[in-house]
Amino acid sequence: MAVDVYHEGERAAQRRSGLLDQGGFSARAIQRAIPAVARDFLAKQVMLVLGATDAEGRVWATLLSGPPGFLRAEDDTTLAVAALPAPGDPLRSRLGEPAPVGMLAIEASSRRRMRMNGRSTPVAGGLRVALEQVYANCPKYIQKREPHPEQAAPGEPVASSALSPYQRELLSRADTFFVATADRDGDVDASHRGGNPGFVQVLSGTTLRWPDYVGNAMFNTLGNLEVNPAAGLLFLDWTTGTTVQLTGTARTDWGQAAAGSLPGAQRVVDFTISAVVEIPSASRLRWSAPAFSRFNPPLPTAS
Repeated sequence: MAVDVYHEGERAAQRRSGLLDQGGFSARAIQRAIPAVARDFLAKQVMLVLGATDAEGRVWATLLSGPPGFLRAEDDTTLAVAALPAPGDPLRSRLGEPAPVGMLAIEASSRRRMRMNGRSTPVAGGLRVALEQVYANCPKYIQKREPHPEQAAPGEPVASSALSPYQRELLSRADTFFVATADRDGDVDASHRGGNPGFVQVLSGTTLRWPDYVGNAMFNTLGNLEVNPAAGLLFLDWTTGTTVQLTGTARTDWGQAAAGSLPGAQRVVDFTISAVVEIPSASRLRWSAPAFSRFNPPLPTAS
């Protein structure tokens, strides 16, 4: 059973949840090489979520996009990415040098996603990533959307230490966000979180909470948080291409008191914001209205 792919934090999270055996079974999906079918999938993609740490050790998640073909498997273990973050993005300068990265290629129109972790090096106009882990995830909680590109240039970034009224409203109605975390050694993972609009609770200008639903028992995100609380979140305004990036720390509440008030929650995650970066029209992509996943648990009804 290929449990050696997990580090101590992931195994601890699996034990807490009573899913150590299931996690071992799921580990069989993790490969080092890109399967042939995955090469075809990557060549069709128009967006990639990437997580990395900045020069201060803070974790961020960013969005890279381009026409089909901007992601290309150069060989079984190397991914070429013909894109960089928008000017002013917290990771733009960091990716100008070698860095551990976690990546998620997600195709909202088909609810397919593929995770890749490895080491990136800069090349002209993009990145080359030597892959160490490659695996697909199930379609749960992905809202179906159709993309179309626009040519609008990114606006000026706005940085702050707390959420603005617009950002609070955007997060309060979000049905999707992306989360980047890192383990004790600095290896990074990027993942997807989805639910019905309102599943992210904005508790204040600097604190968020969200439910953690049933997954694949790998516990890559929560396992990283067991050994390193640093995390980065990425929210998209799907109609304008604006991105809101948050960095801070996250803590998993494994008790049933908090989870019991949220339908479908196995546990909850509390996130404390230390910095915010908003980039208007950071993405060239605009998206259709969502068709919500049938797996999304209902939200609690107001009392």
